Amino acid sequence: MAALFRRLNTVSGLDDADIAAIRGLPINVRHWESGRTIVSDGSRPTECCLVIEGFCVRAKTTVSGQRQILSIHIPGEIPDLQSLHLHRMDHDLVAVAPSTLGFISHASLRALTRANPNVAEVLWRDTLIDSAIFREWIVNVGQRPAASRLAHTVVELRKRLAVTGRATGDTFDMPLTQEQISEALGITPVHANRIIRQLRDDGIVDINRGRVAVLDEAKLAELAQFDDRYLHQDPSL
Repeated sequence: MAALFRRLNTVSGLDDADIAAIRGLPINVRHWESGRTIVSDGSRPTECCLVIEGFCVRAKTTVSGQRQILSIHIPGEIPDLQSLHLHRMDHDLVAVAPSTLGFISHASLRALTRANPNVAEVLWRDTLIDSAIFREWIVNVGQRPAASRLAHTVVELRKRLAVTGRATGDTFDMPLTQEQISEALGITPVHANRIIRQLRDDGIVDINRGRVAVLDEAKLAELAQFDDRYLHQDPSL
C-alpha cells in the first residue's frame, strides 16, 4: 500500500492515526492478466479495487461497439471508489497490463470512514480530484488538436506517476496499445499512429512498446498546454 499512502499524503496529508486505520483494512490481493475486466458495466460490486501494481482504465462502450477510455489508473489509486455509494456500475474497469490488485470490501470501507472522519474526508477529496481529472479529459478530447491531446495525456500521466516515484527521469511506463491510445483520445487507430509518429519525428516524445521517452521538455510543454492545478497535488490546492 506504499503507493497509496505516498499519493494520499501528497494530495491530502495523512497523520499516523490515518495511516494505521487504513493499514488495518482487510485486503484480498489478486493478480490480474492484461485485458481482463475487473468490474463490468451494470454489475453491482461489493468491494473496491486498489491498484497495487499495473495499469487499468475506465471505459464505456457504445451499442455499436465503439469504446471510449475515460481515464487511466496507476498504482496507488482506487478507481472504483464511487461504487461504495453508487451501487450499480455505469462503466467498465479493465486491466491494460498485468496487474496486482487489492480488493477491499465495501463493509470494511464503510466501517473505516464512519470510525475515522479524517480518512473519510481524504477519500472524499480523492473522488473530487478524480472528478477534476474527468473535467480536464472532457476539454482535452473535445477542444484540443489530436497532437496536443496526446501530449497532454503524456504530461498528466507523468505527473501522476512521479508522485509515487514511478516517473523520475525522461522515461516511464504507459502500457497502452495504439488502439487503446486512440480510444483515450477519441480518434481512429490510424490517426493515433500518425500522431505518435509525428511527435517522434518532431523530436518531442517517443512512444514505443508501452514506454514513453520525453525527447524535448520545452516542446512537449508547449504542445500539451498543461496546467497542473486540476491534479491538486498539494493539500492547499
